[in-house]
Amino acid sequence: MKTVSVVAAVIFKISHEGVRSVFATQRGYGEYKGWWEFPGGKIEPGESPESALKREIREELATEIHVGEHIGTIEYNYPAFHLSMQCFECRIISGNLELLEHENAAWLTAGNLRSVKWLPADITILEKVQTLLTNNKQNG
Repeated sequence: MKTVSVVAAVIFKISHEGVRSVFATQRGYGEYKGWWEFPGGKIEPGESPESALKREIREELATEIHVGEHIGTIEYNYPAFHLSMQCFECRIISGNLELLEHENAAWLTAGNLRSVKWLPADITILEKVQTLLTNNKQNG
């Protein structure tokens, strides 16, 4: 089975009220159109995961990000391929998260993180994201 190596940005922000949320995007194309995911994309040959993630977010959302801690690697078998997705905790440096490829987007909190229909692979890291949303409210 073919392996596809990708990266995903788990972009966090804290509101003025101190509520921590994470950015999710809704796919606007393909077999999983309408499903939700953490934005990102394929790692090009010779590219580091961090460089790939910065490039993908620039291309998909016209936004510059800081790539922080690696929070997990998802290994998931879709029917046609094996996905290896490295997920990183990120924050916005500049830009307004313009939807250039996605259908919709939302900032989700610990309370509504599971309110959207996540892609099967992304579901596997939600527990870790939930913990980050809950435990890091104070530290941004």
